[in-house]
Amino acid sequence: MKKLILVLLLVQLVGCSETRKNNPENIIEDFVMQVESDLQSDNINGSISVAVIKSDSVIISDTFGYLNHDKTEVSDSETLYRIGSVTKSFTGFLLVKLHQDSVLNMNDPVENYLPEIKSLIGYDKYSPITFKQLASHTSGLDRETRHRESNFGSVSEWEEKLINALPQTSFRSKPGERFRYSNIGYAILGLAMSRATNKTYIELIEEQILSPLNMTNTFFVVPEEKTKKLAEGKAGGPTAELNFQLPLDEHNGRGYRIPNGGLYSTVSDLSEFMKACMGESKLLNEESLEILRSTQTPTTRLRANYSLGFNLYSDQGINTVGHGGSTPGYSAHFEFEKDSKYGVILLRNYNFGNTNLDLRSNALLRTLSILD
Repeated sequence: MKKLILVLLLVQLVGCSETRKNNPENIIEDFVMQVESDLQSDNINGSISVAVIKSDSVIISDTFGYLNHDKTEVSDSETLYRIGSVTKSFTGFLLVKLHQDSVLNMNDPVENYLPEIKSLIGYDKYSPITFKQLASHTSGLDRETRHRESNFGSVSEWEEKLINALPQTSFRSKPGERFRYSNIGYAILGLAMSRATNKTYIELIEEQILSPLNMTNTFFVVPEEKTKKLAEGKAGGPTAELNFQLPLDEHNGRGYRIPNGGLYSTVSDLSEFMKACMGESKLLNEESLEILRSTQTPTTRLRANYSLGFNLYSDQGINTVGHGGSTPGYSAHFEFEKDSKYGVILLRNYNFGNTNLDLRSNALLRTLSILD
């Protein structure tokens, strides 16, 4: 009799385990618990915020850890982080929006609006660079400029810093020929859109994206009254000594690196942007959304599968759209599966830890997509 009861209990436990593994809510709960556990294991008094989205709903949004290393302030839903290159997704989205609204044509030469681009080293050897080539990282430009001074300076100086950097920036390949990631290319894109509209790049982002989506906690310069919500950046690691000063210095400005990596945000605000990228707003029509979610590069190699501001990943039935970001002291990941419309956002105030933001997000989306 005891053996029969034991067998029945084991069958029940196995059944419960299988049910849990096939329940999206439990899978998401386990994911968030793992993220929190990783934060504790990293043991540097850091902070991490996480959100999981399904279509137009936020399934879960949570924050763990401390704003600062001396543990005097606890993180919460309004905690701000730098999002690094996730800023490129906003810049790419903006380009598609302006193209959709016939404000500009993404296939136009950038020199029509930004003649200073002609000062690039070797510019006259090739056909003119287009907006689309800059946004798809197919302009052929260097990843960074050789003009080191352009990496420093306040947000108000970024356009001047970029113009000064152009004569010390060159080509690595012919425009349109191949995918080649370029931070300075995205800065040029931001300034070119500004010239085409007679508005600053920051004004365009605020008017075209942040305001319509009610993203009230996303900034290029953190307002004084919001600085108490800014997570302290911790650069370095995993074995190097933590550096608090470098992230602190960069709050004063990152030189020309604004359209490619200048934003601060929260998981709540980024959730609204993710919904818009999924098509859960009226900012972009279906044709424009398809542009954002389709390859715009001449090759579909895994590491070169890019649209306009978004990395694309397709494998074994999943198709994800998103971007990662890293600046000294901060790391971010923004990714959704375009068919199931599940999405993951992770923001952290340090660069290295047990949670691999990219792999963990992708694994969760794969699991949820299979069950959907």
